[in-house]
Amino acid sequence: MRTAFLISLVVSGCAVPVSKLPKDFHWGVATSGFQSEGSFPDSNWTRYTTRPGTAHEPYADSVDFFRRFRDDIALAASLGVDTFRFSIEWARVMPRRGVVDEEALRHYDQMFEALRERGMTPMPTLLHFVTPGWVLDEGGLASDSIVRAFRDFVEVVARRYRSRGARWVTLNEASYFLTLERRHGSVPDAEVERAKARLVQMHVVAFDLLHREDAGAPVSTNVVWEPAPASWFDDWFFERVAHHVDFIALDYYYALTLDLSVAHAGRGKFWRVNFRPSELLTALRDYHARAPHLPLYVVENGMATDDGLPRRDGYTRSNHLRDHIYWLQRARDEGIDVIGFNYWSLTDNYEWGDYRNRFGLFTVDVRTDATLQRKATDAVETFHELVKNGGVPTSYVPVK
Repeated sequence: MRTAFLISLVVSGCAVPVSKLPKDFHWGVATSGFQSEGSFPDSNWTRYTTRPGTAHEPYADSVDFFRRFRDDIALAASLGVDTFRFSIEWARVMPRRGVVDEEALRHYDQMFEALRERGMTPMPTLLHFVTPGWVLDEGGLASDSIVRAFRDFVEVVARRYRSRGARWVTLNEASYFLTLERRHGSVPDAEVERAKARLVQMHVVAFDLLHREDAGAPVSTNVVWEPAPASWFDDWFFERVAHHVDFIALDYYYALTLDLSVAHAGRGKFWRVNFRPSELLTALRDYHARAPHLPLYVVENGMATDDGLPRRDGYTRSNHLRDHIYWLQRARDEGIDVIGFNYWSLTDNYEWGDYRNRFGLFTVDVRTDATLQRKATDAVETFHELVKNGGVPTSYVPVK
């Protein structure tokens, strides 16, 4: 169950002082394949975006990360970060059942090599909401066959990329993956409970296989901390995988506020959500209490703007970033073993239906800029300073 909301100790313009983050703290950025790669093969999401009558914005080529990955990795390196989260896309590696695309694997070989050259830790995600089209044809999450099919894919990837120093994520936000599949009619109500059980099986199978093939590499699956009832599935899921994770991979974006603006997230209007950075501490306390022996890594945290426009309340991406890092530092000062933080996302991308939600440190106007130029937001220099200085200053006072 969720712990009570934290009562902020920010009083009369003064905040509790915080300690600097240690030099071995992991700073990273996050991306995902379908959202950023472009040139995408047959998958559940290429089908969802092209269905007759769909409300989704055309996918086009997204921000073309598939061809521009070296440049984008260089942008990440310029921030000073040491970790790069990306996804190895099942739909590319196994375009048909039993068929492994060697050309696709050579592409990911080049990505791993580019990260090695920059001295960055790869954080590959093996399923970020996207399955091959043939998996959907076989029933997707509504069929037991997805467990074996996923195992076959993970085995190929684990053997290819073992001993590369990776920190693995098996499934991205299992709860939201199921929500999206239900929303698109791919998991009928009668299959929901079995689909949940399949997601647990998929993670456990992948965890065991990765430990066998890439011994010593840490493995997890990221959960989302958010208000009930959305949190209920994550609570259920974590209880069943807690003994099959090496670190707690946590996503934190928003919490319940008095204006109930969190409802906008359910409508895909993330730029309208009012933020509560202090609840990051609540989230970290919550998961630390559940598994105090496990380190925590905030693998996703970020802020959306409306097509790149400033927020009406004046809250900037830099404000958002500093405020959340302050509360992360507070968590460490309480003795919670938080080992890393990834910003979502490196660039703007396809936010599961549109390009209007802009989460990027570097903004990209897919709609009007054919060159897909990466333009730095105010938070680029802020993030660089945070990495360089080990977080916010000791005397920092949160904006929110």
